[in-house]
Amino acid sequence: MRFPRSCGTLAHPTSFPSKYGMGDLGNNARDFIDFLADTDQSIWQVLPLSPTGYGNSPYASYSAFAGNHYLISPDLLVEKGLLLPEEAESAQISYTKVADYTHSFLQKDRLFQLAARRFYQSASSDEKEQLEEFKAANNVWLDDYCLFIACLKAHDNKPWNQWDMDLTRRNPKAIRAFRKENTAEIEYQTWLQFEFFNQWYAIKEYANSRNVRVLGDIPIFVDHNSADVWANPRYFEVDSHGNRILVAGVPPDYFSKTGQLWGNPLYNWQTLEKDNYKWWIERFRQMFDLFDAIRVDHFRGFDAYWQIDANEKNAINGKWVEGPGHKLFNTIKKELGELPIIAEDLGVITPGVEKLRDDFQFPGMKILHFAFNSDPKNSYLPHNYPQNCVVYTGTHDNDTTIGWYRSAPEEEQHRAREYTRTDGSEIHWELIRLGMLSVADQAIFPLQDFMNLGTEHRMNTPGTVQNNWQWRYTPDMLESTDKERIRYLVNLTNRKID
Repeated sequence: MRFPRSCGTLAHPTSFPSKYGMGDLGNNARDFIDFLADTDQSIWQVLPLSPTGYGNSPYASYSAFAGNHYLISPDLLVEKGLLLPEEAESAQISYTKVADYTHSFLQKDRLFQLAARRFYQSASSDEKEQLEEFKAANNVWLDDYCLFIACLKAHDNKPWNQWDMDLTRRNPKAIRAFRKENTAEIEYQTWLQFEFFNQWYAIKEYANSRNVRVLGDIPIFVDHNSADVWANPRYFEVDSHGNRILVAGVPPDYFSKTGQLWGNPLYNWQTLEKDNYKWWIERFRQMFDLFDAIRVDHFRGFDAYWQIDANEKNAINGKWVEGPGHKLFNTIKKELGELPIIAEDLGVITPGVEKLRDDFQFPGMKILHFAFNSDPKNSYLPHNYPQNCVVYTGTHDNDTTIGWYRSAPEEEQHRAREYTRTDGSEIHWELIRLGMLSVADQAIFPLQDFMNLGTEHRMNTPGTVQNNWQWRYTPDMLESTDKERIRYLVNLTNRKID
């Protein structure tokens, strides 16, 4: 599926300003969308919106389907009458330029318990009907997820393979007894998901009303400690006790000399194929409902994936194994129709990966930070781009452009200056301009680059677990961003969508 020539910004909702320790889906999200519309941009790219586990990574989630309820805006709950203004005010946290997840979670848990209790006590017949419709529409995953979180809490947040064995193995009698004893918690988790999706759909509708398409993100793998693996162990490489057998990662590369040992359990693709890939069909069905298009993270894993024994300490001793390839995407396309997918095709790319991407006309990704080695045939240099691709300065895994340039070898800096015919003093704007001028159908840039920010504002450093996913901006930072310059470049390069 081809996308129109356009431009956009990468910014995750946790980065928005708010009074509650982390960004959310409230009015500051609308302010950001207004910024996009006012600068003639038409794409908002987000990271996965799923609930985060250890390290607050959106790529390590308790569910491939559920929403991160901490993105719920308390201010919107006040507007709905589910919280009193003074209750919300009592949960406010002194503003910092990094997300204060620990205190935010504590305060929001308290507020959300109050709001959920009021909802169940005073919901109108229409609201009750909407809740039942939500439960029916999401029956593929909702019940398993809410039950999983209730079990997790009852076991002091220990992974599911360390629970009581009857619950680990989902013994029907044990499940019924646990459900009966924990009805209130399960209802609470259900409301959280109901409210999250209500707020998300409202934000997406607002974005679309301002001619902004929302680009989501789907990680290829799911976390071991997730409702997905617990509820569907036959689809994953785990043993009868729930322990991982084979796990995912990538071999040594640009980011790490020992590779990246992600630890996600690999899929049992044979079993998934026998079930006509129904789990994957439902996953993509939901994603296409939540977003206008999606970026598929680690796309190359569908052609071949790096398989590592679960007892390995790093990712060096792995091997490439053939993935489901065309069979999977043909099945999904037959069921769902056109697939508005962008393929994250970075890293070790083979002719097989390129064929899989191109046969379905999925645009790939081009990263300008990777362009300036000594090879004029480098595929990340704009003069080598195909039209059907998406150009970035960098992604959430890269340094900011200013940070990248300052830490790059002098030879690389020189080639960047030579290619842009500048002195490098505004290297972030020069690479933005370069991407805008390229033939790539889409040009998307991290908000930090539009804001002229350095390394201290980086979102994530792959292979590390500390101080990631925390970056936030203040309202004045967005207000002082050079909107006129962005608007000029969008129109100069024919990227405005009327």
